[in-house]
Amino acid sequence: MAFNINDLHNIPSFGVAGNFTGHLEQAGEAKDFLGTVTEEENAPKALFPTFIPKTEGTPYNAPEFLSVYPFSSEKIIFPSEEVLHSGNLQIEPECAFLCNVEWKDEKITSLTPVAFTASNDCSIRKEGAKKISEKKNWGECSKGISENFIPLENYNSDCKLSDYRIASYLLRGDELFEYGENSSVKSYSYIYEKLTRWLLEKLNNQKDSGPAENVYEYIKNFKPGQVLISIGATRYTDFGEHNFLKAGDKSIVVLYPESVYSAGQIKNMIKDGTVHSKNDISFLEQTVCVKKLYFS
Repeated sequence: MAFNINDLHNIPSFGVAGNFTGHLEQAGEAKDFLGTVTEEENAPKALFPTFIPKTEGTPYNAPEFLSVYPFSSEKIIFPSEEVLHSGNLQIEPECAFLCNVEWKDEKITSLTPVAFTASNDCSIRKEGAKKISEKKNWGECSKGISENFIPLENYNSDCKLSDYRIASYLLRGDELFEYGENSSVKSYSYIYEKLTRWLLEKLNNQKDSGPAENVYEYIKNFKPGQVLISIGATRYTDFGEHNFLKAGDKSIVVLYPESVYSAGQIKNMIKDGTVHSKNDISFLEQTVCVKKLYFS
């Protein structure tokens, strides 16, 4: 499904924290959620905002930095402040859903995924951030989304999504490194109806507590008809866990059907450039750039 990434300028976006066992521990963020109570041990920890658009004539309730459109399908701009302070930037390979939203009596009553795509929920590893969103949106080109959104006719354990895997790589010079573990979408802790129920609860009722925010307050005034949700980052390989992005690197996230392609085929198609031509693959490649610093 061809999708113009500019269509996302009016759609709020969110991410799910802790929906893949072991990721938060690898990212050094598990301690941020020590006070978070969940219904199940493996339940996601929070829903965080990454972009809340402004709507003319509607009061804006979100922090101002969330109004900056952060997505790009071509590059990641490393924040200059973090460069100066040796900040660490990591790929977060994810599956993202475009969802239709229905409202009734000031609450969201239905959330329906209608398409999915590869996402890089890129994150700064820094101490002292009070909210998850502070590590996510630092300005333009701070996040990644593939323009190849794959349509979903239905959303359950038998849908086409169940056949997909998430792979991610870092291309540094001529070397292609596996960055995240090659993982089935079915491996998410919460997926299908269980995830949808959890998302509805968080969108309507999540409290401003610890690293979490009251996201309902951010969207209640303009009641969006669609939202974009990245449903959680996979675990890292040993290389991915210990290697951070540098200028000139290429960050790659791929969603592909395992009944059609093997992991080896995907890697070869990335190397020879043919992966771009496959309509059943959602492919995202971003070049890492550094903002030019000016001194008076």
